[in-house]
Amino acid sequence: MSTRTIEIMVGLFVAAGIAALFMLAMKVSNLATYGGDEGYIISASFDNIGGLKVRSLVSASGVRVGQVTGIEYDSDGYEARVTMSIDPQYDKFPTDTAASIMTSGLLGEQYVGLQPGAEEEYLKAGSEVELTQSALVLEQIIGQFLYNMAEEK
Repeated sequence: MSTRTIEIMVGLFVAAGIAALFMLAMKVSNLATYGGDEGYIISASFDNIGGLKVRSLVSASGVRVGQVTGIEYDSDGYEARVTMSIDPQYDKFPTDTAASIMTSGLLGEQYVGLQPGAEEEYLKAGSEVELTQSALVLEQIIGQFLYNMAEEK
């Protein structure tokens, strides 16, 4: 083989490696979603969202069903309002579905977990999830524990 052919093959191999690393980085960071459908938007209000971020995972029973698309502060209700895009194939969440902010692992990133209810009507675009559980903040739990320990003495 000529030197020119070898250089072209090496160049193509390096370009493919860079493209694969780029795709891996996009997948890990949740910056790109694979699939053209946007899904439907639902929202929920929480007292405390902890470290939840836009593009965080939304899951049900451990399965990715969507992602967080927006977080804003509601100055009327003094709560954080989280909007989520749910993939269109998951369109059968009952209206009494509960949303919780959970942590993957002990110190992992936070995500929204959906627990389906038992109603016969389903959430649709623009629906509000009424049953919510805020994030557990480790500092608050430790503070409460220390406060209780001080009261006992």
